[in-house]
Amino acid sequence: MTNSVSETKKIEGLDDRYLLFSIDGAYYGLPLAMALEILTIQHITRLPCVSPYIKGIINLRGKVIPVLDVRAKLGIPECGYDSKTCIIVIDLHDMYIGLIVDMVSEVLTVSQDQIIPPPRNSASYISSVTQLEDKLVLNLDCEAFFQNDLEQNRI
Repeated sequence: MTNSVSETKKIEGLDDRYLLFSIDGAYYGLPLAMALEILTIQHITRLPCVSPYIKGIINLRGKVIPVLDVRAKLGIPECGYDSKTCIIVIDLHDMYIGLIVDMVSEVLTVSQDQIIPPPRNSASYISSVTQLEDKLVLNLDCEAFFQNDLEQNRI
């Protein structure tokens, strides 16, 4: 894939669409333009001497992809994987990364009046909050979420 995320958004008009997923009952969103595909949980080859939230690697059609457990990265106690657990493969700076999440919820279009700034004391990787009728969605800034990992070449 040669297009950057911003080019993909412009070409496909995805800048107002988000992929929603849940972790421990909380909803998170990421820009749909970053999501390449959603996989069922599968065998992950473990890697020695990596951070505990890096679960290992998978082979996706000949491409080796690091896989991280979002639950563990957020400091939320891990739980067993079930039929709803899945891997969201994202493209971050032309690098594919698999994110293990409890469940993918939906894809939705978010209008600007539904987006509010995050609270001052929230984590730096929360770019905004989306107010839906029945829930709040914490929108991830994936670059900030993986900043330390990228700087230290962990992934």
